[in-house]
Amino acid sequence: MFKKILLASDGSEYAIRATEKAIEVAKCNRDSMIHVVYVADDAKSDVLQNWNTLGPQDKRKEKVNPSIDKIEEANINYEVHYLHGDPGPAIVKHANEHNFDLVVVGSRGRNRLQELVLGSVSHKVAKRARCAVMIIK
Repeated sequence: MFKKILLASDGSEYAIRATEKAIEVAKCNRDSMIHVVYVADDAKSDVLQNWNTLGPQDKRKEKVNPSIDKIEEANINYEVHYLHGDPGPAIVKHANEHNFDLVVVGSRGRNRLQELVLGSVSHKVAKRARCAVMIIK
């Protein structure tokens, strides 16, 4: 049923729960693939803050590694994509442009203050994605 699954991951506990649900769904169809996306909402800030430490790419990988570890452990095919921009619109654009069957996203992310001011990423995705959206609490 759901073959092409988009999983939004930011390393939060909600993203880990979303990963577990995406794995459950993917196991229903052996041809399923999970496409893990991480959205860097301010790449310029990443570079300036981390010029002498781990690079921004390393920090992004560090945030999605818990999801990737779970997917590999479950022996599910996957790809990882790093996007830039505002997380909600970036996820929606990626989902709509690549014709996903399902988007799986946690109900909350790492930055709760931004969610209060700008609205939640999950709400934006559910409202604008042209495919099924599963929001995990």
